[in-house]
Amino acid sequence: MPDSNYIQTDTIDPHVKRRRAILKAHPEVKTLYGRNPATFGWILFLFFGQLIIAYLVNDASIWWVIGAAYFVGAFFNHSAFCLKHECTHHLVFKNKTANMLSGILANLTSCTPSYAIFSVTHIKHHSHQGEYDMDFDLPLHWEAKLIENTPFGKILWMLLQPLAVSLRPLRKHTMNYVTKWAYVNVAAVILFDVAILYFMGPYAFFYLFLSTVFGLGLHPLGARWIQEHYVVHEDQETYSYYGWLNKITFNIGYHNEHHDFPGISWNKLPKLRKMAPEFYDTLYYHTSWSKLLLRFFTDKNLTLYSRIERPPKSELSKTAG
Repeated sequence: MPDSNYIQTDTIDPHVKRRRAILKAHPEVKTLYGRNPATFGWILFLFFGQLIIAYLVNDASIWWVIGAAYFVGAFFNHSAFCLKHECTHHLVFKNKTANMLSGILANLTSCTPSYAIFSVTHIKHHSHQGEYDMDFDLPLHWEAKLIENTPFGKILWMLLQPLAVSLRPLRKHTMNYVTKWAYVNVAAVILFDVAILYFMGPYAFFYLFLSTVFGLGLHPLGARWIQEHYVVHEDQETYSYYGWLNKITFNIGYHNEHHDFPGISWNKLPKLRKMAPEFYDTLYYHTSWSKLLLRFFTDKNLTLYSRIERPPKSELSKTAG
């Protein structure tokens, strides 16, 4: 039977220790630090690409809309999410406002105002990985208990993944994630949604919305949420994916590399792995999101509780002292 709670540890974030070891062994890694302004060009490509497709499917049958959203739009919106992630780490432009506006632009075709809040909570995920009150990447306790270990529950959870993530701020926390940018984000998305409905029609809007539901949920791409931190190999906390889909998702699968060095942009993460192969090739990694998704649905021992949880940093400091 699976554990009834998260996997407990009293160790510090493993990325801190590995980062120090890599920098000591390979100081040349520092040459990879920096931003990639070309990312903004890709944001524009994905944005206008989705608008064109939405326009084309608006007069099609509902089944064409659904099919286009699953087989095409899901890839566009998931990739846009990956680039929003780059904006969150200020890896596009030097100016923070420019990064924020770029992230909001990348957020528009999702039809849901998520970027501004994500830009706050995701940074906390990095600095407080595994701390229940601060790491919103950890599922809620009632969320994990509700889904349990049944295939039906897991499939339903994957389908509703965007909704599940949006509910996680309901947990007890001390984080101020609703900033002025959150209101700007909401206003921008509402204006965008109204414009799509007015100028293109309901099927165009439905296509964009479904692209988000599929791209972040019940889809091989959705397995990324399982890949990143769900424990499938002993007590390893973070996992990378080295499959071909990295080519169209901007190397988002290089998750160990990203957590170790969040100041390295997506296009240089493979170079990081090549510079320090003894640190990354020895870790367990995934090569197929589709196989991982199938394993998640069928393996009763792989549940939402298959995550590592640690005490707050303040408590770990006292223990260390």
